[in-house]
This record gives sequence, structure tokens and C-alpha cells, in this order.
Amino acid sequence: MPLNRKDLLGIEDLSVEEINLILDTAETFRDINQRRIKKVPTLRGKTVINLFFEASTRTRTSFEIAGKRLSADTINISASTSSVVKGETLIDTANNLEAMAPDAIVIRHSSSGAPHKIAHHVKAAVINAGDGAHEHPTQALLDAFTIRQSKKTLAGLKVAIVGDILHSRVARSNAYLLSKLGAHVFLAGPNTLLPRGFETQFANAEGSVQFAANINDAISDADVVMMLRIQLERQSGGFFPSLKEYSIHYGLNSKRLALTKPDSIVLHPGPVNRGVEIESDVADGARSVILDQVANGVAVRMAVLYLLAGGE
Repeated sequence: MPLNRKDLLGIEDLSVEEINLILDTAETFRDINQRRIKKVPTLRGKTVINLFFEASTRTRTSFEIAGKRLSADTINISASTSSVVKGETLIDTANNLEAMAPDAIVIRHSSSGAPHKIAHHVKAAVINAGDGAHEHPTQALLDAFTIRQSKKTLAGLKVAIVGDILHSRVARSNAYLLSKLGAHVFLAGPNTLLPRGFETQFANAEGSVQFAANINDAISDADVVMMLRIQLERQSGGFFPSLKEYSIHYGLNSKRLALTKPDSIVLHPGPVNRGVEIESDVADGARSVILDQVANGVAVRMAVLYLLAGGE
């Protein structure tokens, strides 16, 4: 059963049924990734282009691995090696790629809405791998997949998301997805890094999204804690006095972790700034599922490519 859409541009417009289809499909590909030979002919003859205008380790590598494990011809293009450095526009880049008849284009861009713009100009499936401070749909999907793996369901869970909410596309996509699946999301961070009116967008969700007064309120009795790094590359001013002060007031350490439920899990989309938003003993501790997120990212992105590129 394919997704009944051409592109995956965000979580906001996905239905619960579509989200569950992706997560259930990813279960199958997770099993494939545990085999001795991690390859299936599902997308043989298909071409996937990874077009990354921003730095990336996990997302870019996992999309490349995902495509190759599905037997697709996978092409990687970065901004520094493309004609963008010669002045070519984003639309011209898209039109030139479309002329080569790819089946899917995965794009990460610093400008919100860039994948949406490309999607209007190409016949290929377009997958948003992160656009500015807007959305990062596959990250939210792999986070939900990881939580479901541990907790079996998302309905009724208390999920704390702590950090730079204002600039985080991960926080935005997760708020959409987790609340749609019935989780209760609590956002916490410095007042200067909390988007005003953000929580009003989720009035019709099965779950809920709300701001907590502070990190301790957000994580108390939480089932899941997701720590976010500070998006310094998207900030134009001083949003807090110093990294040291930020760590004191909003960093996750073992003392704060004790406020959560005894079986809580800790997530982080990466890259991790140790000693800032999270201490090493927590990031590497028994409750951390950070590396599980990385592993699950391959399975989820395999599922997305399969469902959008017409795999058999």
C-alpha cells in the first residue's frame, strides 16, 4: 500500500493512518537491517538524489544507506559541489535534476519552504530532510518509532521536549506527530526560546501540547525526555547569558533524570553537545536510546522511500 501523496514535506498535513503506515512499514525494514546481507531489490531501477544544502551526518548518511539497501541508485549532492556556488537558483537546480528523471529527491535546506517550492516544479517524489526552522518529518517519524519500540504505544505518554524550541524543526515536527498519536507533550526552555502561541495549533489533536514553567515541571513523571541542542546557526542575537548558565538551568543530568518515571527513556536528535543540554553519564546511560534513534532512522527512511518511490 503506497502513501496516497507524491511528497513528504511535513508532519502537519499527515493523517494518523499515514503515520502508522510509515511506522508499520519501518518495522519490516528494521528486520532487514539486522540480517547478514542488508539488501533487498525493492527499488531496483529507481534513482534517489540526496540534495543537501546544510551540513548533516545522521540524516544524509541514513538516507544514502536507506536508498542503497533498497537497491536504488543513490546520488549525493552537497551545496559546495553543486552549481549553486556559481549562482544557479534553487529552481534551476530542481529543473535540471528533473530533466535527468530521478524518482525521488531528498532535500535539506536552510530556508523554510524550500522542499515545498521544489515539489511544485518536479514530478519526482520530494522528501523534506529539514527546512530551516520549519519541519523535519523523518526525524519525528524515527523518534516516534523509537518511542513505540520501547513503550509499545504513544497514547497517554508524557513526553518532555526541552531546549531551543523556537528554532527547532525537530520540536515542531515531534509536537505535531506525538500529539496526533495521543501523547501529551510538554515544552520547556528559556522564555526567549519558546515560540509564542505555538501550543494553540494543537487544539484538535488526540493528545496535547503545552508549555511547562520550567524543566523540572516538564520532566516530572515523564515517560520520555527529548533534549535539543541550541541552534546557534539560526540565532541572530543573545537569547541567554552563557552556555554554562543554560546548562545549569536547562541541562539534563542524573539528578534531574531522577524526577522522571523509573522506566523513562532519553532521546536526542543529535548532534549532542555534551555538558550543555545533556551530561555524558545520561547520554551514555541505561535509559538513553540515542543510538537506537540513529539505527531506526535507516529503517524509517527506507520505509519513506519505499512508499513514495513505488517500491515492489
